[in-house]
Amino acid sequence: MSYTRIEQRIQQEAPVLLEEKGYISPIDLLIKMDKLTAKQVEDWRHNRIPYLEKVISGNLKNLNHVLLTLRTFASRKNLKSSITVYKSWGKKPKKKLRFSKTGNPYMEKLYSTHYVK
Repeated sequence: MSYTRIEQRIQQEAPVLLEEKGYISPIDLLIKMDKLTAKQVEDWRHNRIPYLEKVISGNLKNLNHVLLTLRTFASRKNLKSSITVYKSWGKKPKKKLRFSKTGNPYMEKLYSTHYVK
């Protein structure tokens, strides 16, 4: 997917999420963009997938562009950023989930930031 097409999809899908939920999360946006499924997210939340990037379709360069474009969109709409801690689900002790293979703090922050009205 080209950068232009990514930007168009975000302009199309982000307002819908904002209207439906009152916030935009990168995970919800990736689901709307068909880069991720709800089942994959559930598997990740239950520790059946070690990090979310493993199952997101597309290359990491385009994925990074999605996250940065979302941040720019949120800034233009004067949305408030809110870091969300993602912890595992299930009966086992809860552990903090990883989004990226490397666990890079910058990328983890991009993935875990929600944008609120």
